[in-house]
Amino acid sequence: MAKKVNSSTPRRIYAGRGRGIKKTKIILVAAALFVIFLPSFLKYQALLCKNRNLEERIKFLKKENERLEKEKARLEMDISYIELKAREKLGVVRKGEIVIKEAPPKE
Repeated sequence: MAKKVNSSTPRRIYAGRGRGIKKTKIILVAAALFVIFLPSFLKYQALLCKNRNLEERIKFLKKENERLEKEKARLEMDISYIELKAREKLGVVRKGEIVIKEAPPKE
């Protein structure tokens, strides 16, 4: 008859070493994936932020464009508005009007 060999001790030693190697391999693979994909992910996040900023800028410029289109139409049609703007920006006065300017405050 064959003798029974107590082989449990060597298996435990090898089994423990095998699990440690597997954990190390998993950690190395995870670290490699992290190193490979982290720069791409960071670039993606930066581009998302830039895209949001540009969308806000576009929205602002569309509103500004609408405002300017309305002012343009008003300048083309409303003579009293043209006069008001000329008085404000160019200092235009009518004949016989007296211009009174406010003196700057003394320090």
